Amino acid sequence: MKAVFLLFDSLNRHLLGPYGGTAVPTPNFDRLAARSVVFDKHYVGSMPCMPARRDMMTGRLSFLHRSWGPLEPFDNAFPELLHDAGVHSHLVTDHYHYWEDGGATYHNRYTTFEFVRGQEADPWKVDKSKDLVELSEKYHPKQRGGGIKHVFEPYIVNREFITEEEDFPSYKTFAHGLDFLARNHAADNWLLQIETFDPHEPFHAPDSFKEAFRTGWNGPIRDWPTYGRGNDEPGEADELRANYRATLAHCDHLLGKLLDAFDEYDLWKDTALILTTDHGFLLGEHDLWAKNRMTMYQEIANIPLFIHDPRAPRSGRIGDVTQSIDIAPTLLALFGLPPAEEMKGRALVGETHHDAVIFGYFGGAVNITDGVYTYHRYPEDIRTQEIYQYTLMPTHLKTRFTPEELREARLHPPFDWTKDVPLLQIPVQSRSPFYMNYGPGSLIESDTRLYDVVADPRQVRTLDDPETEARLVARLIELMAENDAPPEAYRRLGLMPPEGAQPSSE
Repeated sequence: MKAVFLLFDSLNRHLLGPYGGTAVPTPNFDRLAARSVVFDKHYVGSMPCMPARRDMMTGRLSFLHRSWGPLEPFDNAFPELLHDAGVHSHLVTDHYHYWEDGGATYHNRYTTFEFVRGQEADPWKVDKSKDLVELSEKYHPKQRGGGIKHVFEPYIVNREFITEEEDFPSYKTFAHGLDFLARNHAADNWLLQIETFDPHEPFHAPDSFKEAFRTGWNGPIRDWPTYGRGNDEPGEADELRANYRATLAHCDHLLGKLLDAFDEYDLWKDTALILTTDHGFLLGEHDLWAKNRMTMYQEIANIPLFIHDPRAPRSGRIGDVTQSIDIAPTLLALFGLPPAEEMKGRALVGETHHDAVIFGYFGGAVNITDGVYTYHRYPEDIRTQEIYQYTLMPTHLKTRFTPEELREARLHPPFDWTKDVPLLQIPVQSRSPFYMNYGPGSLIESDTRLYDVVADPRQVRTLDDPETEARLVARLIELMAENDAPPEAYRRLGLMPPEGAQPSSE
């Protein structure tokens, strides 16, 4: 068996042709859909970027216990399990978060790996000959300060070195992936993961892909939305959407190069192909932009998934509920391997799917869907909720935990997924580096709500349906228990933990 796992970042399924999108031509996503199974009710697990990757790699949820952080010593990572079984795993990516404190243990799980530099705030290039103040004036004021100042200056320097399509990190990432296929297509027992940061913001695409989406915008470069609200200058939202669409069109083009390689080497007969994303992205729907700070609407939580299994090649739609944690057991099953004992995901090359799944951000709502309804259960008080990080790897996105955070740490008994290893239990503080960025302090919505996403797919009407809410709450509690959630995870939501829940270390 051979397999290619293609992972985009912030890919909005609602813009893709196979999911009914019409604003952007996506002929290569259409082409893939014709040769694969398309999953209609595939959902995220833990959010955002690296928590989602931890779910995909380990086959279990992390958001009930941990925010953004590394793989832990007890985590099962599918590339390692494949390697132990004699399957070579190779990662090629431009996703620079793998190099930061909060993601530094991920890429080392692959047998071999290649990294492409230059995305977003990757600390890649320096050019002291340039006046940064003068350089920054090419960009909209909202991209020059505020919450993204710490990433803006590396970005504008990097961008000076990215002018032609061949310079773009996404282009180089696919080029490395295609080189791997050229060298290894005739060999057996390998997994290739091609992972690009695009179409994640900032929405920077080669000029040739922007032509079809010109808006007449004459202002400074506007390709990086403000998270939440605040993209309301006349023409601003249109320009942001246009730049996202251009970036998505480029992603479709790069996908076409991979599909050409499958045709050229006749890989369809013996090579699996899985395509998905970590999460979606709001582009002004619900008067909101991006992710992290708002309710996990369908545009964020309901994500694309395509699977081609050469052992039983077929096309069609799957309407069962599936989730990101299913990726690891699916990849293992393709190579004839069982899931690790701690995995909660299910192999999607079989017939066993979920009746419901839970998903969320650490410190935010715990959400559940059964494919018909979505229920979003927020803490009773976001700012004063009782919540702890459980970890042996105390790092945030870009920093280590501070001594102030760690002074209050206690040792907590093992969970059922930690292989008898106890963890540090660290109280969340409002001054924690993550708190106002992708943690509880960043939330701009905090009211519990219920939607019927079949009758109301745009989620514009909240439901008052006590019977359905009670049913979903009961299943939410069961799923939290199946994931060995700590007692305070229930209390913060105003719920009673089931009997036998983890004891508190207090």
